[in-house]
Amino acid sequence: MLRLLLPRPAAGLRVLCLGAHSDDIELGCGGTVLQLLAEYPHTDFRWVVFSADQQRSEEAKASAAAFLAEAQSKQVCVLGYQDGFFPYVGGQIKSYFEGLKEFAPDLVLTHYRGDLHQDHRLICELTWNTFRDHLILEYEIPKYDGDLGAPNLFVELQEEICRRKARYMLDAFESQVNKHWFSEETFRALLRIRGIESRANSGYAEAFYCRKVVLGKNSVTHPE
Repeated sequence: MLRLLLPRPAAGLRVLCLGAHSDDIELGCGGTVLQLLAEYPHTDFRWVVFSADQQRSEEAKASAAAFLAEAQSKQVCVLGYQDGFFPYVGGQIKSYFEGLKEFAPDLVLTHYRGDLHQDHRLICELTWNTFRDHLILEYEIPKYDGDLGAPNLFVELQEEICRRKARYMLDAFESQVNKHWFSEETFRALLRIRGIESRANSGYAEAFYCRKVVLGKNSVTHPE
């Protein structure tokens, strides 16, 4: 299997992480964030959480601080849109997305378009509405709905990064630890399954859906 690497721009990568709720980014791509920081130390992160009440907002900020502790440049934004109501205030959320264009990310990490949670789907839809010429990877969230599918892009994770991902989440999100699914066992189980599917040397991986990727030189001539 041919393994592809992200480019190494002189100014460093610019990565935009989008999550509907306060633990979505960590669940879906927290390991990939840690892996990127290990391999691309000059990465600039923009981390946006769209829904969190006061307690979960504090948890989201603490978690982002842990995951991005080694980032040289970062901005964390935690918003207060109502959980479960995103489709009804989509215009307001879209307006916020428009302001994200100026960040000009090299990579966008967002929700999977087939996710059964309506908030997740809207964030994915607006991601593609806003960023038309970017590398977008859609992450998966394990949940009761049982909507896990067959992703087509995998990021191999070292076991130490898997441990850190679980530890940071359990330490930060105290409001979630009483939920039957919120456990290190759940986190590692999915990473292990995706590691098997991708034949990861470490045995662990996070998985994404990649709708479009372009191979070749960076110079592109756009039609008028």
